[in-house]
Amino acid sequence: MTLLSRSITLTPFPSFLSPKSTSPRTLIYCNNDDNSKVPRRKPMNSSRRKPSYGASRRSVLKKSFTQEQVDFTVPISTDPVVGIIGGGMSGLLCALYLQKRGIKSTVFDTGIHGLGGRMGTRIVGPEALTFDHAAQFFTVSDPNFAEMVDLWSKNGLVRQWAGAIGELQSGGHFSPLPPSPPRYIGVNGMRPLAESIISETSLMNVVRPCWVSKLEPYNGKWYLSENGKPCGHFDVIVIAHNGKCANRLLASSGLPLIARQMKRLDLSSIWALLAAFEDPLPVPSTALGIPLDGAFVDGINSLSWMANNTTKLFGSQTSRPHCWTFFSTAAFGKQNKVPQESIPSSTAEKVKKAMLDGVELALGLPENSLKRPFYSRLQLWGAALPTNSPGIPCIFDPRGRAGICGDWLLGSSLEAAALSGMALANHIADYCQSGGTSPDEFALGLHDEFQPLKGHDIGQFPGLGSEKQINKANDLQLTT
Repeated sequence: MTLLSRSITLTPFPSFLSPKSTSPRTLIYCNNDDNSKVPRRKPMNSSRRKPSYGASRRSVLKKSFTQEQVDFTVPISTDPVVGIIGGGMSGLLCALYLQKRGIKSTVFDTGIHGLGGRMGTRIVGPEALTFDHAAQFFTVSDPNFAEMVDLWSKNGLVRQWAGAIGELQSGGHFSPLPPSPPRYIGVNGMRPLAESIISETSLMNVVRPCWVSKLEPYNGKWYLSENGKPCGHFDVIVIAHNGKCANRLLASSGLPLIARQMKRLDLSSIWALLAAFEDPLPVPSTALGIPLDGAFVDGINSLSWMANNTTKLFGSQTSRPHCWTFFSTAAFGKQNKVPQESIPSSTAEKVKKAMLDGVELALGLPENSLKRPFYSRLQLWGAALPTNSPGIPCIFDPRGRAGICGDWLLGSSLEAAALSGMALANHIADYCQSGGTSPDEFALGLHDEFQPLKGHDIGQFPGLGSEKQINKANDLQLTT
């Protein structure tokens, strides 16, 4: 595989040579190996190549591996602005930590209902049925992340989840996990935690919903657009999301090294079923009479996790309906994967039945005895969680002035996402402070190899859920 690289010198194009134009044009000189300069006009919209959206994976791969490397040679601005594509935990903390270094940013996110990415909370109807439908909880092992979580706790944004959490096997056999390390949840769900990060910064702009569809390097800056509509220009860009949309965005961006690393990422697919019941489910209780709040389900293909959002968020004494989140296994997600934007009704019914049947098996209930939920919603997370990782905090291409952050670079946890965003922000700030005159010193993660990730189907929880911990809890075996 060959990566092409050319330096780009930008020179104003004389306006009198374009009599029909009302604005100055720019001539792009490409310095070839023979030192000859071949002038090219900046292409008009009508002459641009057809975008790769809708292209096959093979064509996207081909474009990514043959594109020319952008090489910005002009000094970076002394007052740089960073464009961040993706408003999950990683992108938001990247913006927050850029502000701590005095750097402005704009976060672009596709969320219609709010920011947060996998920190999604859905509130439904007049009864305010509340579901955490992505990240369920998180643990803390890193001192830097612990400091941030302590601040969130003091501000009333997060608290420890004190409910019974463990491993549930077919037949209602439940083994609780030890109380340490603590499990943290958003006080009012995960999404408000994401939104609170925005209030902490005055140097961050947020644009949503916005699907950035094109990146164009021009005059030492990155120009972003959404289906032809300009979204602004930036000195540095950050890709804080992944999956097929990120791959298509990078396919013709001029960032082949970053595109190659993104394409090495493998992602699982997970079905999420949100279901509300009028009455409590007949779940196991602890020896102290505490009903199960959440469980990693073992041995059932259609189910890997179940949690009662109502008792988790509002306590066991609440009179609210019981709102459960059920997740499938990654294997079940792969077996039943369909386009997540248009799920066939037949597939939806089949998946919903299989997952509710899985709940019956997990709880040890007779067939067809589980009461039907009065509300349900099915969602496919087509790019749910990483299954491999380079094990580095972030990726940065100093010649193209572009970086990547995300949980998948370190693992598949909320903590990994936060640490990645922090790391990239500080790296970009150091690069900008240097003036960008020695780019090779700031290259990071462009050639690191990927290794398989281990963890639960719904992610990693540092310090929690190992087989040893579960075995240690066997003496606390629960009865239904």
